Amino acid sequence: MSVLAEVSGNVTAIGYGLAAIGPGIGVGIIFGQGVQAIARQPEAYGLIRQNMLLGFVLTEALALLGLVAPFIFQAL
Repeated sequence: MSVLAEVSGNVTAIGYGLAAIGPGIGVGIIFGQGVQAIARQPEAYGLIRQNMLLGFVLTEALALLGLVAPFIFQAL
């Protein structure tokens, strides 16, 4: 007697949840290192903040692509 596990429903939420771990870790690293850099060199606050926000935006763009991709490729 063999028992097969069947998955029914929408599993894209599980996939996106797993895919959101990477950008979440990335955002934590970006801001953690940014705050540490500002504490070490307060005179470079503007440049560090600019690069920190740019890294945040690029990381979040990847998270949004992960959210949109299942809807785009669902019909294929």
